[in-house]
Amino acid sequence: MASAPDDAGDVFDQFLTDRGHAVDEVGWEREYNKKQCPECSGLHDLTASSCTVCGWEPSV
Repeated sequence: MASAPDDAGDVFDQFLTDRGHAVDEVGWEREYNKKQCPECSGLHDLTASSCTVCGWEPSV
């Protein structure tokens, strides 16, 4: 008997992985001495915890 993942997100990630898709955590990108939002490409100071342009926040 197989055990099922606890979280619905884990089930979806497993579904994608089984079909050859890469599943990675999305975080800030770096552009010189700034953080860059992966959603809208807005630039922020290194101390930023969320994007002030689109509201994106990295998953912890």
